[in-house]
Amino acid sequence: MKRSSRKPSQRIGKSIFPVLFAVSVSGFLLLSTGFSRQPGSRKPNIIVILIDDAGYVDFGFMGSKDLPTPQLDALAARSVRFTNAYVTASVCSPSRAGLLTGRYQQRFGYECNEGAGYTGIDTTQTLLASVLRESGYKTAAFGKWHLGFEPAQHPLQQGFDYYYGFLSGGRSYFYHPAKDDRQGDRNALEENGKPVRFEGYLTDVLGDKAAGFIRQNKEHPFFLYWAPNAVHTPMEATTEDLKLFEKHPRQKLAAMTYALDRSIGRIITELKQQGIYDNTLLFFLSDNGGAYNNQSSNGPLKGFKGNKYEGGLKVPFLVSWPGKFRGGADFGGLTSSLDVFATALDAAGLPRKPRSLDGVSLLPFLTKPRADAPHAELAWRKDAEAAIRFNQYKMIRVRGLGERLYDLETDPQEQNDLRFQKPETFGLLARKLEQWEKDKTVPRWTEGATWDTITLMIHDDLMNNRRIRVTNPGELEQLRTQHQLPKSQKISHDIE
Repeated sequence: MKRSSRKPSQRIGKSIFPVLFAVSVSGFLLLSTGFSRQPGSRKPNIIVILIDDAGYVDFGFMGSKDLPTPQLDALAARSVRFTNAYVTASVCSPSRAGLLTGRYQQRFGYECNEGAGYTGIDTTQTLLASVLRESGYKTAAFGKWHLGFEPAQHPLQQGFDYYYGFLSGGRSYFYHPAKDDRQGDRNALEENGKPVRFEGYLTDVLGDKAAGFIRQNKEHPFFLYWAPNAVHTPMEATTEDLKLFEKHPRQKLAAMTYALDRSIGRIITELKQQGIYDNTLLFFLSDNGGAYNNQSSNGPLKGFKGNKYEGGLKVPFLVSWPGKFRGGADFGGLTSSLDVFATALDAAGLPRKPRSLDGVSLLPFLTKPRADAPHAELAWRKDAEAAIRFNQYKMIRVRGLGERLYDLETDPQEQNDLRFQKPETFGLLARKLEQWEKDKTVPRWTEGATWDTITLMIHDDLMNNRRIRVTNPGELEQLRTQHQLPKSQKISHDIE
């Protein structure tokens, strides 16, 4: 782990793509030598902040110069920043399923976003909240759920004592009784299953509600899952925040990000006021890469939400536990959102559940210098598209389009296909992906013909380093109307 004295915007150039196993001993500043607790000592509070569709470089601590995030920058200065961190999916719903179960969601058929035949989370899976509640934690979820609509899939039936949020994948940031907040609507805001009216801006409301939960449960260890819909579309902000960014080229995103940053600051301030900040393990990450339609930027990364390139899968990832380790350090080992579950169990002093986890605890990588990494390989699959990363190499495989092989150490922008230059490496990754798939199940639903076609076309363009032709159903229909896309959905002249 390497600590840098440079400002975040200066660090980003070289620290985004560190050599996988390069972990420096110098500057490794820890406040303790381990995570063992004295008998009778209180278990740590655990908070997961999972934001929505954020661009990889759209925070000050990740190098942004036009989107001010003072609260998150302060958090990053007290955190370990994992610079080689990925989520399990490039779209919202399966990414959340992987994080909250600690298992590849392909093990239970949850690999596509909400679409044709969607059934939601398999209720035989064990979510992190259930394990922590069983051990005495108070548990609460705030914001976007997006894991199913059946009563058995409700947060209150999946380990949470308290829920304030909405069940769907997105909604307005303001109260709309004739639209999102109609009684029975999946977008409607609810509190423990009952519809509620709210005043003001939803991101602020979710921050205030989380702060209230902290205040009410300060005497108990708690698990808080804070998952706002910021900065997912629709692009909405308060008049006051928009005025702060007049003439800004990304005005709406800047205002939305500023509100997000403010609410995270509200949560951290409450922890400090209650005297429990030092004993709180906090994770911060996004559910996937920045989307094409919310003004976000993934910086040097290729691709965006919904595809297997780095811009869809690689995310900012912070871990903070002030009473156990100091921040300001960068860790470059290969890391996954799968690791949140195992790390939380380890911090709480709980054994791993009998059902195997695919994630590992990150605590050993925080307590002492190590030359290895949490993972040597990670894999992804969403119906026709799959990818695997092994050490510095990454292979992308798309049914009907073939494969690509990249060296992320020398080619982090994924421009140069190395299949023919490195046939042995290509063969190795192909075999590893096939082996990974052997104990995974088929997807229980897909995203439907329209989105399947769009996703395939995007991969076709990215794999051939071309301009993206289509990103949404309206553009797809326009291409069909102009006879630029055959009704057979044959997407490229070189695809059979």
